[in-house]
Amino acid sequence: MLDRETIRSFMKVAEHANFSKAAEELHKTPAAISYRIKVLEDAVDTQLFIRTTRSVNLTEAGEHLLSQCQKWLDWMESMPDELRQIADGVERYINIVVNNLLFDEHAVSQLILALHEAFPFTQINISSAVYMGVWDDLLNNDYHFAIGVPGLDTIDNAVKLRPLGKMSWSFTLAPNHPLAARNMPLKESQLRHHPAINIEDSSQHINKRTAWLLRDQKEIKVPDLSTKVACHKNGAGIGFLPKNLAKPLIEEGLLIEKEVQWSRTPSPLSIGWRQDSTGEVTQWIIELFKNDDPIIQGFLKNIDQLTH
Repeated sequence: MLDRETIRSFMKVAEHANFSKAAEELHKTPAAISYRIKVLEDAVDTQLFIRTTRSVNLTEAGEHLLSQCQKWLDWMESMPDELRQIADGVERYINIVVNNLLFDEHAVSQLILALHEAFPFTQINISSAVYMGVWDDLLNNDYHFAIGVPGLDTIDNAVKLRPLGKMSWSFTLAPNHPLAARNMPLKESQLRHHPAINIEDSSQHINKRTAWLLRDQKEIKVPDLSTKVACHKNGAGIGFLPKNLAKPLIEEGLLIEKEVQWSRTPSPLSIGWRQDSTGEVTQWIIELFKNDDPIIQGFLKNIDQLTH
């Protein structure tokens, strides 16, 4: 019914509003084009054109069919390549989650470009998650691959890990903050009177964790790392930032670093993938990290203790 030639004939008649002009462009007779359209209308049991002695105009149903035709043609053109890709073990789609601590817009765009060029028929979905939300996406939300999984050891045998390294932390606050002039190390009794700026763990199925919060301390939750940094800079609150992220801001005088009574130990981070994610795309991404490829370097800039 909707073979390639029928779709092209229908689209040309709609484009020219004339059977003769459509036939001329398709190197067919007007009668052949008219017959093909009549067969199509009979098959769908719907009138697609209103015919007059001067023109041929689309009905509302015809307008809807026209809006879908180019999609069908594109689909029919690409289907042989898509089928070959599936036969070769290339995933139809890949879901990737990135820890918010490593999320970098440029790095994400570079990875998307490289994936699209290497696997043009694979649908790509990349999002970010916070803390145990990265694990949650791998285990419960149909994600195949994760960049920045907390920890070096898997919490579930369904997921394999490869270490990236450890992220060190700097305790930072604004130069005009009340604690800026206090002697170090700052004690908990001094810190708990000032709000802690945190990004809420995005996990929905695994117990959430809090990065840093003292007993009886006010917590201010923000949506992302850039907002947390802004709150540190304007004095809205205090807390830990990735050492590599904080360093240039400290050097510019936008933040100051303070020693605290209980420092935060470096956080180990890994790449992770589901055991059943054995497709070509997943393996290709794993190789990027194994080979320290330039494509993935932007994801590693906040990790100051890289695993080699």
